[in-house]
Amino acid sequence: MASSSDVTSSADHTPENQESGSAPAASEPTDGPTGRGRVRARRAAVMAVPATLVAGALAVLTAEGALGVQFAISGMPFTVTATELNGTGFEQFGGLDNMAPGSPNEGDTGGQVLVVTSAIKNATLTKLCQSVDLGGTNLLITAGSGAEKVSASDLTTDSTELSGDAAFNNIEIGNDASTLTKAGVKGPIGVFSQQADTVRIANLRQTNYATTAGVFKLPGLKLGFSSKGC
Repeated sequence: MASSSDVTSSADHTPENQESGSAPAASEPTDGPTGRGRVRARRAAVMAVPATLVAGALAVLTAEGALGVQFAISGMPFTVTATELNGTGFEQFGGLDNMAPGSPNEGDTGGQVLVVTSAIKNATLTKLCQSVDLGGTNLLITAGSGAEKVSASDLTTDSTELSGDAAFNNIEIGNDASTLTKAGVKGPIGVFSQQADTVRIANLRQTNYATTAGVFKLPGLKLGFSSKGC
């Protein structure tokens, strides 16, 4: 909107294990300035791995306590449109989504997609449309075209593109993502973010890679195949 990760490290070869009793390999001496420098460099590299993993894992988030899961994305983008979105408790920050290892959709991405995660505590959407290009045909889902709107709680979306006419109340721009409070979701520390009490987006259009919600109600749901997407 304007709303969730997954390097196996070889722990047996980390400097910490060497210090806990294992003798250093003869080919990699640790005595002297050069040896100590190599140990420090390896330790720094090992410490950097968890930070990278945390950033990826936090990219696809659900509101705390709503859905305690993270998932590997398929790597197939999908389009979401709505004539209007209204939400309370809005947050937005950047992150990485990870595909399943060996996914045929990874191309030259290395299996990762840079996304903007938007989180909304409670949202309503009018005339929701979602479509996935399956190569020659589209899986099309529509809902909320009648009197009752689509509603969602603890909604997050991971997007690469977003457009529409947006308005925010009491917006804060430049927060650290780990300190966000409006939607109950916290992003990676050190990441730029913003949050607001309310959000309204008219003529919403998104390219998404993941969506999660605690509750998602779709009145008038219709699903089928179509030659055209949303």
